[in-house]
Amino acid sequence: MAGPRQTPLTCSGHTRPVVDLSFSEITPFGYFLISACKDGKPMLRQGDTGDWIGTFEGHKGAVWGATLNKDATRAATGAADFTAKVWDAEKGEELHSFSHKHIVKSVDFSSDSHYLLTGSNEKILRIFDLEKPEAEPKQFAGHTSNIKAVHFNKDCNRVLSASDDKTLRVWDVNTCQEIHKIEVSSPPGSLELTSDGSIFTVTYGHFTAFYNAETFEKIKEIKAPAPVNTASLHPSKNFFVCGGEDFKMYKFDYFTGAELESFKGHFGPVHCVRFSPDGELYASGSEDGTLRLWQTTVGTTYGLWKCVAPDIDCCEINSTASPTTATSNTNTLVKVES
Repeated sequence: MAGPRQTPLTCSGHTRPVVDLSFSEITPFGYFLISACKDGKPMLRQGDTGDWIGTFEGHKGAVWGATLNKDATRAATGAADFTAKVWDAEKGEELHSFSHKHIVKSVDFSSDSHYLLTGSNEKILRIFDLEKPEAEPKQFAGHTSNIKAVHFNKDCNRVLSASDDKTLRVWDVNTCQEIHKIEVSSPPGSLELTSDGSIFTVTYGHFTAFYNAETFEKIKEIKAPAPVNTASLHPSKNFFVCGGEDFKMYKFDYFTGAELESFKGHFGPVHCVRFSPDGELYASGSEDGTLRLWQTTVGTTYGLWKCVAPDIDCCEINSTASPTTATSNTNTLVKVES
């Protein structure tokens, strides 16, 4: 008898490719998801359901990077209008706008939300003091091509960067000096740090690689069937998901490198993927202009998925402001919690 089939929740609303996304940590109100899109309108959603909460209006160009602080009280975005903006995520109001000299591709908050890290096509990283927004930012120079992704380490005394110059670099926050450089075979597509700060994940070409975040030594490298743009390691560190140019989402065993599952749901290359903080789902963004939410364990009751019969063929549900019910192609009722 056939088991449940993975079919994702589709979160519509964007009108152009979705190029970045980020989850908050779990808050008293659940957890939240922000997406960056070339339509210039980053969106905030409830993380477990994909329900739209609001849109941050103010950028005048494609938004390339977006992130939330831990408790989802602040959002940050980087865009093609040469600015990085910080927002009140509860009210939707712009708090700060930091000018750059080129497209801002990536943004990250420090763990205490006092600092904002940016990476841009200027080939420079900057750290802005959000308590002294008029002060000159710290600058980190050394990359020779566009910066694709940036991230604070767990202690916020170092920052990581990935660039089209085919390098990953580690910088000392106090001295603004490069302290380590890793060369890779292709321009990296994404950079992720595990929540405990122990491993960073990077994609390039067909490969997903994992590095020790303290020693910067490569732990392992796993090859996918197609070029991958993005990957995310599950909080358990037992498996990871990745996606790229063949429109598919792949799940691999972290220890053996074996492909566990593959799913097709997007209608364009996958640009970004991240696990939720509880690991129950992962979100992906694509060239097709949609966000999709995928169950980590297919067939479980979680969020808008409520399976009410054995061997149910889980259906695809469009996430809206107030969904009620949906049915699968086996005519078995799937109740959707509103």
